Amino acid sequence: MIVRPMEIDALSPFRLDDRVAVVTGGGSGIGRATAELFSRAGAHVAIADINGDAARRASDEILAGGGRASAFALDVANEVEIERVFDEILNREGRIDSLVCNAGAGANAPAIDLSLNDWNRAVSINLTGTFLCARAAARRMIAGGSGGSIVFTASVMGLSGGGFGSNINYQASKGGVVNLARGLAVEWAGHGIRVNAVAPGWVRTPFIGSWSDDPERLARLAEWVPLKRLAEPEEVAAAILFLASPAASMITGHTLPVDGGFLAK
Repeated sequence: MIVRPMEIDALSPFRLDDRVAVVTGGGSGIGRATAELFSRAGAHVAIADINGDAARRASDEILAGGGRASAFALDVANEVEIERVFDEILNREGRIDSLVCNAGAGANAPAIDLSLNDWNRAVSINLTGTFLCARAAARRMIAGGSGGSIVFTASVMGLSGGGFGSNINYQASKGGVVNLARGLAVEWAGHGIRVNAVAPGWVRTPFIGSWSDDPERLARLAEWVPLKRLAEPEEVAAAILFLASPAASMITGHTLPVDGGFLAK
């Protein structure tokens, strides 16, 4: 009699069954695609967005499809709100296993014309907000004793000095996110918390604003990308799922470009 080895489900390391994942900026774009994918991977997804209605619509869609989700209005630049929302999630679900920090902001303007308000807004949301949410999640992960995974949405603009137009507040804050992931990965490794980031290039989301209604400008953007197209939100979400999942259990402090080869040029 031949004894065959047990069949191994090659996709099981990518599952998030029974895990609780928080996704900020989860009401639209990359965040919403990530929340939907995490739900399909088995997670309960707590969707947080400054637009509470958008968070509820995303949550309702997941629930209608048989997934598990909840919605929260959250301004990631507000420390008090962050602590309140993370406490509420912990009290409801009993744990927080994963965090995706996706909320972001930017303002296109030459550096010499950029207002201090626009600079501060980008830094407070993209960098400070990312830190505050990561700290809130890590505190609860450490108290729970089971570790966790955190993924930041950085940008190719945080890894390069130029792009399409002037956006120095976005570039500087996203560069800070890249190094924040490295530093926290080292600091929290002993607690079993992995911290990574994705660095999307141009993605077909509402974030690109009026550019999405201008085929000529979109074509010019695509020409900058070796694959000659913009990314779809679901493609970035897939990279986030990988980094958050057990499949990436030996990966921390890494920033993964999802840019169609832009940074390879």
